[in-house]
Amino acid sequence: MKIVVCIKQVPDTAGGVKFKPDGTLDRGAMLAIMNPDDKAGLEAALRIKDKDPENVHVTVLTMGLPKADEVLREAMAMGADDGLLITDRVLGGADTWATSSTIAGALKNMEYDLIFTGRQAIDGDTAQVGPQIAEHLHIPCISYAREVEVEGDSVKVKRQFDDGYMIVKAKMPCLITALSELNEPRYMTPGGIFDAYAKDVTVWGRKDLDVEDDNIGKAGSPTMIAKASDKVAKGKGVVVTPDTPAEAADYIVKTLDEKHVI
Repeated sequence: MKIVVCIKQVPDTAGGVKFKPDGTLDRGAMLAIMNPDDKAGLEAALRIKDKDPENVHVTVLTMGLPKADEVLREAMAMGADDGLLITDRVLGGADTWATSSTIAGALKNMEYDLIFTGRQAIDGDTAQVGPQIAEHLHIPCISYAREVEVEGDSVKVKRQFDDGYMIVKAKMPCLITALSELNEPRYMTPGGIFDAYAKDVTVWGRKDLDVEDDNIGKAGSPTMIAKASDKVAKGKGVVVTPDTPAEAADYIVKTLDEKHVI
């Protein structure tokens, strides 16, 4: 069984977010981590491998700058068998459509039974790339996975909703988008880290992708950024010291009325 896990190196927002003049993220200038939902998808794949290590192969795939090699090696140190980095200048500035087209273009040249992606990335929060990949590949997509179980040539997934859940079963090949609540990802091991840096990461560029030029990079991205800015800091608050609870309540009601909240 061949499993491909699509992971993304995202900005560590604790270190600050930086933008380029054109409004796109300056990823090369920011600290980066593995996207949490993607890490849950990786853990789900590794747990499937744990049950049959001789017959399950896990490949991690990412698209990004050359420094995204780091997140692939982290995944390999956790237990993935190998990594594939898709990087090329012409792929820069891609929106969800161009990103999913590019990743699908790589997957068309790979063997897979099951694909995991995270539900969404913490930098874009669109939750679009996973389902779009499945659409490009013409395979079933099961999103919002809370539990995953492989049954022969099918996969059974518990999909989580705000007010309940749904059990869905699909034949493989299939794509699953994972919630961060799906599991508790394992840590890297010292031996795993050593092995990960002893291996080579496969690097693919534009020539290795089965995708049209019109669907890649910034030129192939229909999304237009009107404006981008850092988070606006809140203004200084007002401190009041009413003498009684009734005066406090009157002040709150009066303030809400003045601001047309009520």
